[in-house]
Amino acid sequence: MTDSKLWLVVPAAGIGQRMKAECPKQYLKINNRFILDITLSRLLDNAPFKGCMVPLNPADHWWPDSESAKDDRIQTCTGGKERADSVLSALHALAEQAEDSDWVLVHDAARPCLHGHDLSNLIDTLSDHPVGGLLAAPVADTLKLAGGGVQPEVEETVDRSRLWRALTPQMFRFGALRAALESCLENNQPVTDESSAMEFSGKMPVLVEGRPDNLKITVPSDLALAEFILGRL
Repeated sequence: MTDSKLWLVVPAAGIGQRMKAECPKQYLKINNRFILDITLSRLLDNAPFKGCMVPLNPADHWWPDSESAKDDRIQTCTGGKERADSVLSALHALAEQAEDSDWVLVHDAARPCLHGHDLSNLIDTLSDHPVGGLLAAPVADTLKLAGGGVQPEVEETVDRSRLWRALTPQMFRFGALRAALESCLENNQPVTDESSAMEFSGKMPVLVEGRPDNLKITVPSDLALAEFILGRL
């Protein structure tokens, strides 16, 4: 790693509608800990981050009860309606502390099963790369393209040989990521992750293979699976 510093952004402004829970999914508990606390500790305890910014929903009243609220490595800011808005808000909040050449890693708040080896491998692999990249996993299942209709039929089987599932963290230069996100939002370009913003700017990220059990908690059944995985990391 060069003299460039590492910064962490964990957007946590979502409301997790698919969980159908009484609180956002990052505040559900596994082994009596908030998912968000597990996620942040797995990152901050396994890499030399200079600091961390967590964008929160303006209506969030769970954060003060979290372990992370008492961690002086972590700062918070107001998040936005979409993920890209929240990440950009975090970058703006860090702008006076970070240099354009620094690295920023963005990780999903509801992805607590990150393995320490994957994190260190991502950082080591990309440390001298001009663009950056993301953890990803090759698609293992046979993929079917569905047709329309109430009961969709298979239109074709899709070649999976070049398909990967995008995971997080995703790691890019601070200034380049900020510019890419700003450009996408100005041009109403859909952004589902930081990599897609970089791709829109013409900078192609590197895929760094990570463990497929880097689970993003999305539906209620994911909670038990995440608990099982965490017990074996």
